[in-house]
Amino acid sequence: MRFCKDFKDYELIDAVSGERLERWGNIILIRPDPQVIWQGEKKNPLWHNAHAVYHRSNSGGGYWETLKKVPDVWSIEFENLKFNLKPMGFKHTGLFPEQSVNWQMCSDVIKSADRELKVLNLFAYTGGATISALAAGAAVTHVDASKGMVAWAKENANVSKLADKPVRWLVDDCLKFVQREIRRGNKYDGIIMDPPSYGRGPNGEVWKLEQSLAELLTAVGEVLSDDAEFFLLNSYTGGLSPTILNYMVKEYVVKHRKGRIVTDEIGLNVTDRDIVLPCGNTTYWIKEK
Repeated sequence: MRFCKDFKDYELIDAVSGERLERWGNIILIRPDPQVIWQGEKKNPLWHNAHAVYHRSNSGGGYWETLKKVPDVWSIEFENLKFNLKPMGFKHTGLFPEQSVNWQMCSDVIKSADRELKVLNLFAYTGGATISALAAGAAVTHVDASKGMVAWAKENANVSKLADKPVRWLVDDCLKFVQREIRRGNKYDGIIMDPPSYGRGPNGEVWKLEQSLAELLTAVGEVLSDDAEFFLLNSYTGGLSPTILNYMVKEYVVKHRKGRIVTDEIGLNVTDRDIVLPCGNTTYWIKEK
């Protein structure tokens, strides 16, 4: 398992009895996590001194209970990058800190290349991978079906002082965009994708990962350049095992390419318990040097 040790502004302080106790900068949040199935005592006093707690609703979704003043928007930093956060519906803050290990890996590949890489970031959310790739020197095409998420990603580029870097911000259905890129003959030297288990496109298109992944990966393989440096697929979908993800990437994306392909879990270190909380699976391919 890979987990980030360098995210000074984020800390998973504790995880027990279905909840996480987290520090985001100087804001303490408590959020539910279905993977935290072990029981135990909540010894850390911050369990009783958090800024806000997210409560699930029996009818779906949930709500934030604010216990102390929480800014409408606040920022945290990772290395030389900055990200705006805010409490969102369905417990999120606009950032998945476990993904920082994937940002670092892609950044290392981009920096080691002897040329400017064209990188495609699909299902790009608020732009963590986009911002990191821009800072490393890539030209990035950022695609997400949500207009609000793309606007948020632009804000993150601005606060990271990367707005003048070569980036295209696109609100689009990711599969349809890739299919158009195939027809246009456009290619990318690196591709990053983090598809949701379920979602909708900008025009209401229904997305279910298990039903659509093979078609998507086949299309993505066609826009990976002949001299591509890397490909990365992340998944939080519990029904897709690491072995399945590895096979799908090998069969549909990089079947005839030389390089190494690796699948592993990514996670977050839990400070108070000396354990690592699994937070999804990543399969990546890096070109053979």
